[in-house]
Amino acid sequence: MHTSDKILLSEQVTGRIDIVRRRRLAPLAAVSALATLAPALAASTATAAPAAAPSAGTAVAVSSPAATSALDRYAQQKPTWKRCDADTSAAYQCATVKVPLDYRKPGGKRIDLAISRIRTADPGKRRGILLSNPGGPGGDGLWMPLMMKEELPESVLKSFDLVGFDPRGVGRSSPVSCNLTPKQENWLRPYKAQTYARDVAWARTFADKCRKKSGDRLPHITTRNTARDMDLVRAILGQKKISYVGYSYGTYLGAVYAQLFPERADRFVLDSAVDPQRAWRGMIQWWAEGAEPAFDRWTEWAAARSKTYGLGNTPKKVDRTFWDLVARADKDPIEVDGQPTNGDDIRQGMRALSFTPQAASEAVVELRKAAKGKPASAKKLARITEAEGGGTPAPEWAGKAALAAKTPADNMTAVFWAVMCGDNSAAWPRNPETYRRDAIEDKGRYPLFGDFASSIKPCAFWGKSAEPVTVVKNKVGSLVVQNEWDSQTPLPSGQALHRQLKGSKMVTVLGGEGHGVYPSGNACTDGAVNRYLATGKLPAKDVTCKATTASNAQARQNEKPDALPGSPVPERAPNRF
Repeated sequence: MHTSDKILLSEQVTGRIDIVRRRRLAPLAAVSALATLAPALAASTATAAPAAAPSAGTAVAVSSPAATSALDRYAQQKPTWKRCDADTSAAYQCATVKVPLDYRKPGGKRIDLAISRIRTADPGKRRGILLSNPGGPGGDGLWMPLMMKEELPESVLKSFDLVGFDPRGVGRSSPVSCNLTPKQENWLRPYKAQTYARDVAWARTFADKCRKKSGDRLPHITTRNTARDMDLVRAILGQKKISYVGYSYGTYLGAVYAQLFPERADRFVLDSAVDPQRAWRGMIQWWAEGAEPAFDRWTEWAAARSKTYGLGNTPKKVDRTFWDLVARADKDPIEVDGQPTNGDDIRQGMRALSFTPQAASEAVVELRKAAKGKPASAKKLARITEAEGGGTPAPEWAGKAALAAKTPADNMTAVFWAVMCGDNSAAWPRNPETYRRDAIEDKGRYPLFGDFASSIKPCAFWGKSAEPVTVVKNKVGSLVVQNEWDSQTPLPSGQALHRQLKGSKMVTVLGGEGHGVYPSGNACTDGAVNRYLATGKLPAKDVTCKATTASNAQARQNEKPDALPGSPVPERAPNRF
């Protein structure tokens, strides 16, 4: 690192989603990275202003010589790299380093950060390191280099060592827990006047259990601190900069890193983007807003194919068919694979599924059969009752014993809400009556998911954020990639991040379906991203690509970012951004 470096930092509503098909550096290089690490991290503890990143002189929390020395010691770590798993390539290596729990007190408690790498096969052409994040918050990313190695072209692979990590609190990185039962993890709670007091009690209990179990650590499980961890990894590996590919929540993490450490951000790809100004209550509410145009599109699609699906020959008739099923299920739950399915289950399932019209049509056809007591396809029905929306099982290596830590069962949920609540506590009202009012209003405006999104959450009873929210507004070069029809991060969300990152360009896939774009087999989108990662050259202007049947099918099959924690049925896997 040079002295100029002193300027400082996942869907379907349920089901674990497949995120695609899931050198040791010279000591002198590592030592040279130390010179300005401490001032940089110190600056990153100050309020992140929308203007240029603050200099070291603005540090408020890490300003003493002792603190600087403590941060230097972190950067001097030499990872002990070992083969990650006997069943994966020997080139895939893992190590564990230490990071401060609280960057304002670097001499205090330390936590583990699990990292992984696959080194480039062509060191002579190596540019640096390519970090990645699969989404979440709460998504484990230790395996990401395996995915990158398999999916990225040689033009990109030759330029980078691929580096993955489990974010703080996740997986093998000192995992946190709230000691929640599966039922308590379920946050998908439709508003009902007669059960609202029970939902408020649930949210309060959730927050109380988190404080009791992990109250010393959860306040430090934030996006800003994860970004600081990324920068510490950069320093430990002796790098001046990092390049990065982030999906879903990972786009926000990348944007925060670029805001706190603008001179250290090299080539940043932000796929399926979060709007930082809506972190985080507003992003969940956007799920409800974004579902309505997708639902309207589905009714038009199904009406145009009424001879195939028989749901109605006009959008209005298709709409009526669906809502009649919801009303029927509310009165008399429909048995699906031995489980009663009510109207709320159908609404929340259709929220994500409506973004893929064919799958939605097939599911509704089967649901009508089940409602009439006729044999129905359990597989197609599961698309709506479990809101899978095209997700596939986790990649084969994601469950390897050596990769998967012995984490608490509620680890993903604990981290998810630590970040949702802790990044920006001011976004969450404290009065339960505000949530009641919003849920009633939004169910009327967004009938599929409005009350789910706006009703009470644990953040109503969470502690205040340790730091101000990060305002993202910089000129760091980056490439924002977005499908037009994305159930988790709708197109307006990606456009908003693009506007806030003044140096960015955007690739929009018209007609693109699914959450996660790159790589999808679409020559237009993959080509734009590959050229940027390989050469560093952003497109001269924003790029509009057209989805292909093949690329949409692959995108739905290989959903990249994970979905969000807290499943509607306890035995189902968690969800997240």
